[in-house]
Amino acid sequence: MTQTSSKIGYDKISEGDEAPPLEVGPLTRTNFVRYAGASGDFNPMHHDDTIATQVGNPSVFGHGMLTAGLLARLLKDWFGPEALRKFQMRFSKQVWPGDTLTCTAKVTGKREAPSSDGQVEKLVDVECAVTNQDGTEVLTGTATASLS
Repeated sequence: MTQTSSKIGYDKISEGDEAPPLEVGPLTRTNFVRYAGASGDFNPMHHDDTIATQVGNPSVFGHGMLTAGLLARLLKDWFGPEALRKFQMRFSKQVWPGDTLTCTAKVTGKREAPSSDGQVEKLVDVECAVTNQDGTEVLTGTATASLS
């Protein structure tokens, strides 16, 4: 049987419902270095201004997956740690030191579908985004969560 551990029930959520926004920042170079250590991605463009500026950037910038991880945190906090079934994203802008990011998510649909074990899963589809302090989208995506 498919198990889910959701924080919100399928019957308690509706199309158009929005997650409480998650705001993070202002981001610092230290955030980027800490993420590099956690992920193992030590590309110098994320922590060395000399390298970053040599290739045409104004400074170091955040890892795309750092931004994606913040959005995943919002979804985990809303639905629970085991509910996420699909998460797709598109990076559209870089994230810079000093940026404050706001993660948002909105339910776009509800449906039932057969699970791999022959049971029926109650699925919620979500559009999500991360914007900076200027309201510019830096990441957009979709997700599907299984709720009980």
